[in-house]
Amino acid sequence: MKLAALLLALAPFAALAQKPAPLLPPADPAIQKLVDEISAKNLEADIRKLVSFGTRHTLSDTQSPTRGIGAARNYVRDEFLKYSKAGGGRMTVEMDTFTVKPDGRRINKPVLMANVLATLPGTDPTDTRIILVSGHIDSRVSDVMNATADAPGANDDGSGTVLVMELARVLAGQKFPCTLKFVAVQGEEQGLYGSSHLAERAKKEGWNLVAMLNNDIVGNSHGFDPIINDGTQVRVFSEGVPANETPEQAKVRRQLSSENDAPSRQVARYIQRTAQLYGRGHKVALEYRPDRFLRGGDHTPFNQQGFAAVRFTEMNEDYTHQHQDLRTEKGRAYGDVTEGVDFAYLRRNAGINLATMASLALAPAAPAKVEVLTANLTNRTELRWEAPATGPKPSGYVVLVRETSAPQWQQRFPVAGLTADFPISKDNFIFGVVSIDAAGHESVAVLPVVGR
Repeated sequence: MKLAALLLALAPFAALAQKPAPLLPPADPAIQKLVDEISAKNLEADIRKLVSFGTRHTLSDTQSPTRGIGAARNYVRDEFLKYSKAGGGRMTVEMDTFTVKPDGRRINKPVLMANVLATLPGTDPTDTRIILVSGHIDSRVSDVMNATADAPGANDDGSGTVLVMELARVLAGQKFPCTLKFVAVQGEEQGLYGSSHLAERAKKEGWNLVAMLNNDIVGNSHGFDPIINDGTQVRVFSEGVPANETPEQAKVRRQLSSENDAPSRQVARYIQRTAQLYGRGHKVALEYRPDRFLRGGDHTPFNQQGFAAVRFTEMNEDYTHQHQDLRTEKGRAYGDVTEGVDFAYLRRNAGINLATMASLALAPAAPAKVEVLTANLTNRTELRWEAPATGPKPSGYVVLVRETSAPQWQQRFPVAGLTADFPISKDNFIFGVVSIDAAGHESVAVLPVVGR
């Protein structure tokens, strides 16, 4: 029965003259080795250290060496510096400071905030691409303005912060053609201030940011109300319609019916495919919305600035451990404490992030000016594109194909040149083009627009 179902699923592609490649690109043993270097013990030690600062509320103490947001920021900075030294000193570290004025909502006084940012520069001066991974360092309790009570923030978002730290540790000594950035942002709970500042900086400085991976609440595999325990997968949220879509872009989207193929959605698909290669059974569940229902996160400002950005979040959240005062009611403990973190689960989520960053960084940049040609009235699909404008020249390209109703790419067809001609109809299928290197590392897919 399984074979029959597979043959039925592949039937639409039977007419293709080109021989399809395996559904996934080849796995890279070097990437798998890096993934396997991620340590659950390190993740736990870093979370326990963050929790030891009592509170990391954005409005908390910045001067104490042992308590408050200042002490926590300094700890992350110092760890980044250690990783850099151990990796040969190429990774730079900065406190990206900015002042936020009272906003009448969650900022009641002028606050000097800081994002802790580590940058691993690319080795190819012609490759301008940047890949960013983030978590937010601040924490809170039930009252979002309570800056003095203990707010451990072990999972929200200690888990995301230490994931970023562990990726920086493992990758600090590696060399990639493009640049990797690792950031612990401040002010998420008060209104996405740190990520908004960084997204605005990226826009102002003209970053060629090809993927922003936001990790927020990624360390707990045990949900509550209802009780659903799932340590086998993680959710990835991505926008369908770009937040900064212009009227002209909206016109093209409606013309192509491409509301399920925005750049952020393509990054999410890339992550899911990467997990199939390096996740050792850990899976990615694609969520077709920008974030959880009616909510947002640190990827949101990047979407608003026009960047491809997604959010990683555990499958089943336990709201007794989020935004809660430390207490016990009717026998149930409330509060975001270390005991609520599943470090083996967190390690697997970190591995998918690392594999995604490394795969993207090793791959060539995505092809440019991808078009589907419509001058001839035909049931065939003709595609053309140009080589990427940045970084090393690809060794070839792959055309990805899926039915219009399929959530993920169903076939891969290697192409040597800059054109492809398929004997199947663009009415019934969606196409994407990726660049590849000699080892098979793939870029994110680019959806074709109409060419004449």
